[in-house]
Order: sequence, then structure tokens, then C-alpha cells
Amino acid sequence: MKSGKSGSVAVGGCRPPTTIKVWDPFVRVFHWSLVALFLAAFITGDDFEDAHIVVGYVVAGLIAARVVWGFIGSHHARFSHFVRPPQETLAYLRDELRLKAPRHIGHNPAAAAMIVALLVMSATTCITGYLITTDALWGAEWVEEIHEVLAYLTIGFVAVHVFGVLLASFLHRENLVLSMFTGKKRLAKH
Repeated sequence: MKSGKSGSVAVGGCRPPTTIKVWDPFVRVFHWSLVALFLAAFITGDDFEDAHIVVGYVVAGLIAARVVWGFIGSHHARFSHFVRPPQETLAYLRDELRLKAPRHIGHNPAAAAMIVALLVMSATTCITGYLITTDALWGAEWVEEIHEVLAYLTIGFVAVHVFGVLLASFLHRENLVLSMFTGKKRLAKH
């Protein structure tokens, strides 16, 4: 055995891996597609109604696919792997505010809660958007107002999500944005 530059031990000339595959291609494509499509839906709004409606349907299909993937997908993509009880999530948030939250290879409890919240917000925004196009609710201002409020609330949730990603990246000294592109995270804490 010999020691490598980083202090890791090489056995038989092989170094132990320093990263682990966490986010499968579907999760990564879903994540960045949802970002782009939400932005497109927001920009098109009332000015480009036909495009807005098409984007809304694509977002709805994407969310439906992610929900299915949450039950049949890879280990870290499954809801059963990352969704935690509320008391565990609150304890994690308390620790995070104290800058003492433990590192998670997959989603941490706060990120898991945010994922569920963003899926629900996006889905209800799509549902209200669809309702606006039905004969029964065509032109119903209250549905349009709910749709708009949900879109702006989603933006608020996204802002909290981005803050959480930046905080966790700082706290654990890792680039979580990069990991959502590469699918890999550091194996051990440095």
C-alpha cells in the first residue's frame, strides 16, 4: 500500500473513489427543464397565451413523470429515500440555522420538504391554469387570480430553495449546483 497526495491509501495501484453518483440523468434533466419551463411560462404569461398554455401542459407532464419517478426511480430519487417526518425536518432546519446541520449525500430533510412544496405549487399552478381554459371557468377572474398568486408564491419558494442550496454549499463546502449538472457529489466530508 502507498499513500497518495491527498492522503488516501492506494491498494493495488487503485485510489478509492472521491465522488459518488447521486443524481440520475432523469432527475437532472427534470430539474433544469422545470427551471427553464417555469421561466418560459412566467415570461409568456398573458402576452403569448398559446405558448403559455403549451408550456403549462409540458410542465404538468414533467411533474407527473417526476412523481412516478419518485416511486420507481433510482435510490436517491425515490420519495421513500428522502422525504422525512416534519419533526426531523424542523430539527434539521434548526441545526442549519446554527450552521451545524449534518451533510447528506442525497437530499437533506429541508431540501426534501422544498421538493415536495415545489412539486405541489407547480402542480396546483398547472391545475388552475388548466381550469382557466375550461368552458365552466373560462374568464373566471378568481381562478386567474389564484393561478397568478400561485405562480408568484412559487417564485418565493424558488428563492428560498436557492438560498438553501447556497447555505448548504457553504456549510458543507461543496458545489451543489455543479452536482445537479454532473450527478456526482463528494463521497466524504473534507
